[in-house]
Amino acid sequence: MNGTISLFSAEASGPGLADLAGVLCGPGRMAGFGRTAARLSAVVDEPWRAHALARECRRRGAEAQVSAAECGRPLVRTPFRVDLLSLERRWCRGEGKVLPEGFRLDGGMLRLWALAAGSPQGNNYLLALDPEAPETYERLIAALAQLGVPAKVQRGEEALLRVTGRRRLLRVLELIGDAPLGAEAAWPSPVPVVRAV
Repeated sequence: MNGTISLFSAEASGPGLADLAGVLCGPGRMAGFGRTAARLSAVVDEPWRAHALARECRRRGAEAQVSAAECGRPLVRTPFRVDLLSLERRWCRGEGKVLPEGFRLDGGMLRLWALAAGSPQGNNYLLALDPEAPETYERLIAALAQLGVPAKVQRGEEALLRVTGRRRLLRVLELIGDAPLGAEAAWPSPVPVVRAV
């Protein structure tokens, strides 16, 4: 990491509730309780991700619990909260998830997206997308490009955004800051990471 802090980095403005939108860029879901409260939840691949996200939620003033989803995978979920209503209203249309008009990604959001669904692979960094919200993909690519991180959709068993190249990976690191304890293996690395298949 270099000594300068980008205006868009996770450290620039400190943690805030708005950062939770980063979870919604990946697997996150919002649920409303009438018109009085809303909660954020995300089913993730590994238990450490759920615990790390719960800690990051708490840093932003939103308590979160870790449990198991019906599918057996780890689930992190906040309680219903009045202060999450604006997030739910911006990101939900009917039963679906939409990217809000004028959405701008920043380092805090990208940090939570990386925790929820990021992983290094060789000279790439992959960010999982929501398979139930394909209409968000192109706009998320545009949001990353505004941060100086060009990405492409990689399709396979799951849809992913792929960031390639040392300079771009260094930019992602600059934006999201140091890995939380236990998350190092999922953090971008400018040195290629070879994963066993």
